[in-house]
Amino acid sequence: MYKLGIDVGGTNTDAVLIDEDLNVVAAVKNPTSDDIYTGIMGSVDAVLADSGVDRAQIAQAMLGTTQCTNAIVERKGLAPIAILRIGAPATVGIPPMVDWADDIAAVCVDSLIIEGGFEYDGKRLAEFDEAACRAFFEGVKSRVEAVAVSSVFSTVRNDDELRAATIAREVLGEDVHVSISSEIGSMGLIERENATILNAALYDVARKFTEGFAASLADKGVTNAEVYLSQNDGTLMTMEHARRYPILTIACGPTNSIRGASYLSRRDDAIVIDVGGTTTDLGVLSHGFPRESGVAVTIGGVRTNFRMPDVVSIGLGGGSIVRVADDGSVTVGPDSVGYAITERALVFGGDTMTATDIAVRLGMASVGDPSLVADIPQDVA
Repeated sequence: MYKLGIDVGGTNTDAVLIDEDLNVVAAVKNPTSDDIYTGIMGSVDAVLADSGVDRAQIAQAMLGTTQCTNAIVERKGLAPIAILRIGAPATVGIPPMVDWADDIAAVCVDSLIIEGGFEYDGKRLAEFDEAACRAFFEGVKSRVEAVAVSSVFSTVRNDDELRAATIAREVLGEDVHVSISSEIGSMGLIERENATILNAALYDVARKFTEGFAASLADKGVTNAEVYLSQNDGTLMTMEHARRYPILTIACGPTNSIRGASYLSRRDDAIVIDVGGTTTDLGVLSHGFPRESGVAVTIGGVRTNFRMPDVVSIGLGGGSIVRVADDGSVTVGPDSVGYAITERALVFGGDTMTATDIAVRLGMASVGDPSLVADIPQDVA
């Protein structure tokens, strides 16, 4: 039996096939594509061709993908949603999405704050306004694909969120995805609500890539594999779980590296530096798993407080663009040629000087054609 692992980075999509003794049978590095999906399947094709194994013997397939992160950053593919906050009159001073940029706030079809919720000690703040809740969902019927429900201090008591979710499914049908904040974020109403809104908006993205990935594997003869996705605490989740909580795939790339470093080094506590084509990510390995961030995390300009690894990203990677100013000063990044490195880097016949070109010029790496970077001045390198 074999296991297939795929990791999508900003520059390359890697695929590895291992046997039941955890020996590497085949490994490939394929450029990440603009639509990401083409790059994933290209890597799968290559690793299956290289290995020559019986595809029916692949029992597990695992994917670490950046698609949810990209959807937020690029504002692409997000589902139209409705937002219900339970917490009037106490929370009406700051409406939902108050500090969101217009281009991403456009995912919201309608929002409402109704009475209900609890105090920090679990005492009721106000009676839950079931009539207003039902009327709101009736008003957005057939206009939304997902719903985000938040309530004041729902991490203490989530009774009203659960009731609102039940009403949403009664009115809108079981096909409409419902995200409730008590299952996603921690203390802090606005940040927890923001994370819940993003989770709801990512529903369609998650549904498409999970279904598409499973279907494509089946088309390639990988019919007996259980499919899992990487999540950002260093563990795996089922496709059903990923469709319910797509936001938990954000930052799964660095956590894959941190967990891999733990396995390969046989160390449970360390600082891990993951150098990619676009960024260098620094994370902390604590007791064998990525350390969780204790502060709010901003994603695509949205401040959130859901579970995220404690990772610092620097705009420095193999594809980082190197520039020489008129006064001779040199800057590196933070922008990168990314997955187009094999077309744009000098060593591959392109016209853009990258960190990879400098490494080749200094004899620190052997890729592409070294003669194409021989004219880079030594002092610049």
